[in-house]
Amino acid sequence: MIDKQIIYKPIGIIHSEHTMAEKTPIQPVYARGCKGHVIVLEEFKAGLSDLDGFSHIYLIYHFNQAPPVKLLVKPFLQDVERGIFSIRAPGRPNSIGLSVVELIRIEDNILYIDGVDILDGTPLLDIKPYTAKFDLHDIRKNGWQDEVDEPTAQKRSKRGYRS
Repeated sequence: MIDKQIIYKPIGIIHSEHTMAEKTPIQPVYARGCKGHVIVLEEFKAGLSDLDGFSHIYLIYHFNQAPPVKLLVKPFLQDVERGIFSIRAPGRPNSIGLSVVELIRIEDNILYIDGVDILDGTPLLDIKPYTAKFDLHDIRKNGWQDEVDEPTAQKRSKRGYRS
């Protein structure tokens, strides 16, 4: 077992219209039209070079408002408890979030994005380009999520969000 502490330093902050978790769409695919922006700290600005050539990016962030850790959780799509590692809930052993968002444009050290399912003020840990060459797979199994029909997923994912 690794008992060494790991410390990350935020590289920026994510801003969105979402201020209450219970009214924030769950998953970027259900947050289309939810605009936001990322302010990258000046010291990391040079790292944005060439990112504007990608239509989508991964945002890796710290769930700074995560609930306590629970290893069994009822996901938003079902009323059945599932293991935390088979869902994307924020109450994880390490509160790390991951979202694929559309990159609209970059101005200086600000990234304008769409599909934001992240609370305003969330610390950004990293940015990586999403690319079909490396990331797109022919998915054949979606685990327990295959039990949920799309209309139910859309309804539950919106929660209290009103555009």
